[in-house]
Amino acid sequence: MPVTEKNLGPYHDLATRFGKICHEHGALAYREFRGEDLATQDAIAFTDIVKLKSGDVLTAGVVEFESRAHRDEVMKNVMDDPRVGEMMKEEELADMKRMSYGGFEMFVEA
Repeated sequence: MPVTEKNLGPYHDLATRFGKICHEHGALAYREFRGEDLATQDAIAFTDIVKLKSGDVLTAGVVEFESRAHRDEVMKNVMDDPRVGEMMKEEELADMKRMSYGGFEMFVEA
């Protein structure tokens, strides 16, 4: 998800609060990453897929669950949490129209 550079501090705070709520509802881990080495000549760059604008920073959040059923249960409880409802009313710190979301199942652990 792209976040404007000027919003990184407030976004960090928002993501930290959101991550704590995820943990409270049973998520195993919550991490946020920000892109720092995204230019590539050998593959399609993330910056091309997301179409970063000048001043944007690409972020990626990862929440870990035991299973898809666990994810569905935890995220239902997270999204029903009134604190998350209040967060949704706050100033939008990222371009949500360019956010990607999906679930992944681990199939290799080395």
